Amino acid sequence: MAKSFMLLYGKNSVFERLKANPKTIKKVFFQQNIDAGQKIIGLTKQNSIPSEFLSERDLIRIKGSKDLQGVVARVDKFEYASFDELLSFAEDKKLTLIFLDKINDPQNLGVIIRIAACFGGFAVVIPKFKACEVTEAVLHVASGGENYVPVAMVSNITYAIIAAKKAGYWIIGTLVSDEAQDIGKISLPFPLGLVLGSEGEGVGHAVQKHFDIKAHIPMRGAKLSFNVSMACAIFCHEITKQKRTE
Repeated sequence: MAKSFMLLYGKNSVFERLKANPKTIKKVFFQQNIDAGQKIIGLTKQNSIPSEFLSERDLIRIKGSKDLQGVVARVDKFEYASFDELLSFAEDKKLTLIFLDKINDPQNLGVIIRIAACFGGFAVVIPKFKACEVTEAVLHVASGGENYVPVAMVSNITYAIIAAKKAGYWIIGTLVSDEAQDIGKISLPFPLGLVLGSEGEGVGHAVQKHFDIKAHIPMRGAKLSFNVSMACAIFCHEITKQKRTE
């Protein structure tokens, strides 16, 4: 039977959830003599959330991880945004949509959500199949970013991109090819959708057909490559800079 709750762990993740969305927290478990956890304890009491202090061993029994940092919270299951609703207000709110094609690594998905939260003005769209969903590990890496970024899950990422184009969005995709332009030399149109692919396969050909702009990150150093979360940060920085200018 699938769990009706999730376990949020780590000081930043629990602290940001307490600040942004405390109603989703059902109970907080603290390690006895938790170091520098007074702010979290205070917010837990302030929001009248049940809590319990446990030994380190008992806390690990609740959530087996080396990154607990002395706190685990039992929270509601992650709630995805409706993509249709997201499209209906995204343009008014000047949100840039980040479409992720076949991102399977929880670390990368968590970092991308955190990046989107830090820059602000972004929403994330992920496919339901052959990709990572929002798991407890993803939430831990996101460090509370999920509270500030809408994340929609769609059955087919290509159809979602087509729907965004019909709604007036321009689509920019990352490619390593002679056709791709230097992201720093492109005058970006808005509203904008950014498509990022997995490190192994890149963006699928069915998705590439719907790009309005093909872009790359210039690299004059070693013949290596940025991982997808690093690339996301660079693109988000450029998008945010040009959006402000606009």
